[in-house]
Amino acid sequence: MDPELRSAIGRIARVPQLLIACDYDGTLAPIVEDPSTAVPLPESVAAIRALAALPQTSVAVVSGRALRDLAALSRLPSEVHLVGSHGSEFDIGFVERLSPELVAVRTQVRNALREIAAEHPGIRLERKPASVAVHTRGVDPQVAAAAIEAVRNGPASFDGVTVTQGKEVIELSVVATHKGTAVDQLRTQLSASAVLFIGDDVTDENAFGNLHGPDLGIKIGPGETRASFRVAEPIEAARALGLLLETRRHWLFGERAVPIERHSMLANGRTVALLTPDAKVSWLCHPKPDSAAIFADLVGGSPAGHFSITPERGGIPLGQRYRSGTMTVETRWSGLTVTDWLDKPARETTPDGPAVVTGDSTLVRVLSGNGRVRVEFAPRPEFGQVAVQLQPVGDGLLVLGSNEPVALYSPGVEWQVNNDGGYETAKAVVDLSAAGGQVVLELRFGTHSLEHHRVPIHERQAAAEQPWKDWVASLRLPSTSRELVARSALTLRGLCHETTGSILAAATTSLPEELGGVRNWDYRYCWLRDAALTARSLVDLGSIEEAEAFLRWVDGCIERTGGHPERLHPLYTIDGYELGAEAVIDTLPGYAGSRPVRVGNLANHQLQLDVFGPIADLIAAVADARGSVRDDEWRVLENMVEAVRRRWHEPDHGIWEARLPPRHHVFSKVMCWMTVDRALHVVRQHGGEDRPEWKDLRDRIGANVLEHGWHDDVEAYSVAYGDEDMDASSLWIGLSGLLPGDDPRFLSTVLKIEADLRSGPVVYRYHWDDGLPGREGGFHICTAWLIEAYLRTGRRTDAEELFAQMVLTAGPTGLLPEQYDPLAERGLGNHPQAYSHLGLIRCALLLDNMLKQ
Repeated sequence: MDPELRSAIGRIARVPQLLIACDYDGTLAPIVEDPSTAVPLPESVAAIRALAALPQTSVAVVSGRALRDLAALSRLPSEVHLVGSHGSEFDIGFVERLSPELVAVRTQVRNALREIAAEHPGIRLERKPASVAVHTRGVDPQVAAAAIEAVRNGPASFDGVTVTQGKEVIELSVVATHKGTAVDQLRTQLSASAVLFIGDDVTDENAFGNLHGPDLGIKIGPGETRASFRVAEPIEAARALGLLLETRRHWLFGERAVPIERHSMLANGRTVALLTPDAKVSWLCHPKPDSAAIFADLVGGSPAGHFSITPERGGIPLGQRYRSGTMTVETRWSGLTVTDWLDKPARETTPDGPAVVTGDSTLVRVLSGNGRVRVEFAPRPEFGQVAVQLQPVGDGLLVLGSNEPVALYSPGVEWQVNNDGGYETAKAVVDLSAAGGQVVLELRFGTHSLEHHRVPIHERQAAAEQPWKDWVASLRLPSTSRELVARSALTLRGLCHETTGSILAAATTSLPEELGGVRNWDYRYCWLRDAALTARSLVDLGSIEEAEAFLRWVDGCIERTGGHPERLHPLYTIDGYELGAEAVIDTLPGYAGSRPVRVGNLANHQLQLDVFGPIADLIAAVADARGSVRDDEWRVLENMVEAVRRRWHEPDHGIWEARLPPRHHVFSKVMCWMTVDRALHVVRQHGGEDRPEWKDLRDRIGANVLEHGWHDDVEAYSVAYGDEDMDASSLWIGLSGLLPGDDPRFLSTVLKIEADLRSGPVVYRYHWDDGLPGREGGFHICTAWLIEAYLRTGRRTDAEELFAQMVLTAGPTGLLPEQYDPLAERGLGNHPQAYSHLGLIRCALLLDNMLKQ
């Protein structure tokens, strides 16, 4: 197949809503002498049937034949739209809709044509509901010419008659339409993003002429055409349909999607990247984690951008691992090791002395070994919405055409740049033996510099890794799952944005809570709740710098409320500002076909009264660890209590951000209580003035939730006041300290949640209707809450058993996404998820403390 046609099919296969329209005779079926024996090619039928069965894909056959004859001959399924008579017939009942005036004209045309046919032997008339076709195939050329002349001078000139000329056929219709208008009508009715039309006849030129934008036309056979591409015969059109089917199926359902939990994360405090187990960079946003992705293979497949390295001989890697105590990842094959890390901006000293920063983050990829290696570099800025050019220059490649300068430093690598419809990909084969056993690739952001770095690569790697090692060495790690806790701590630190102090909820967007479902959300932002819980877990391990930076960030967010802390949003951008509107990138198919791919998060506009509790709890933990409270922390704490005072009695949207009307959620009320309780703790322990009004507020909130949150019928604290449904977050009635571990109401709530929401190694958030279709996996954070509840209620063996099961769900490099499907035994949701790792850390610390007692 023509490479350009192959590329064009690849592009149109990836549009959100695709319409495939084909002619019948000469396209799906070869031209034959007897039209009644025109049977479609089996290859074409198979492709058409399969395409019609795909989601977001419509198929139509637009023919000059009468609709009744077309249906009888093609025998295509009902999913395929049939359009007959060059667009005059869209269904069998069409003839009944002709007005009496049109019926009269049709009768006049039929009578005139019958007389012409009688005078010209061999001429065949085909009667249709709104037209008559005059066929001259197989007729003596002189007779055929005379007949056509008689038609043109006679009935073709009648008022209200439309003439369509085809191969050895002329058709007179009382309806002014053609294949182009038929395709336009289908496009509108089916909301098609693009149209692929295939035809061979002169009548198909009307359809080709109406194509525009991303549409694609393929002409079969010789002759002038307005189609963009041409193939020789119908079997080649069948091959084009087969390629379209294969490409679109991969695009819709995911191209061998790597299990979510098997991805490893790189981080440098500025941005993050994800690696597949075979060293493909499948996710990287620039310049910040909540910026647009330059590699979005994770949610869009290869066309959305990736950076791949594999042995030329192929094969599955021997393994992938983090270098101990670092965020550096090694992927190993026999004879090849790929070492990846995200470096910070290079600092160089000028002759005048001061240090200057060159560029921004750098993705460093070191290839070591003795074999031949294939490298493929396909940057696609703005989630693939911006086409860029790759220019080989000196020791590497320049990425041209995006707002941010990007360069790939790759000395000694000879690149071949291929263009695929405006998207360029660079490929190379590297002989490591000839290169001395090592090749260094540096993807440099924020610069077009391809200059050689003066510091040797092994020294740069050591310099990048040492801060991570030093930080881990400073932690108080438990003996329980020590290495996994260390990896979880590093993961959380990797989700911290050093420049601002904010903390990501997760590294990705739109990884599904159900494969193929619509529960796909953008978590690349800073939720006040998630970030506070993350920082708290690091404080528990002995590191308070992340919490201090985050609380300064919160102070800035509060300041921007203009004295109204109760107006804080649940989440903010990395920089601490309100999110833009939630949007959908409909050109991306989603992870394993899970659409839509979202950017932004509508929860930004919800009221979530629980967010204040974790922040107050964090301030108390930091104050206890440091022995004092800073002015900005006092300011934040007082604002948290004030926010609760003003709004605790209101219904809200709750922790899970269900897109439902507000309710009086038990968890939110408990967190309001905890806000004031932790504030009182700080006052008592760290020398603040006595606050009797705070104590009164705390007691009123506590009494309210204890009374109204309890549901007599279910004998437990339910999701919200008056609701029977259970929710794992109600465990916080005891985890917060509002109820002691031996209180019968807490014991009963734990048992009810265990019975209703636990399934093997996971605990579900809830089973109530949240207004969205589909289902989800068990939430790791909910599993961690139940483990803690087991420990608080004296069920240590159950806690140890569930913790062991939770640990086994981690990926091979120790990372956890948001959820786990116990039936499919695979991870779900955004990855890696801060909630999951902070839950694991908390459980390990609690279990460790139990062992020491």
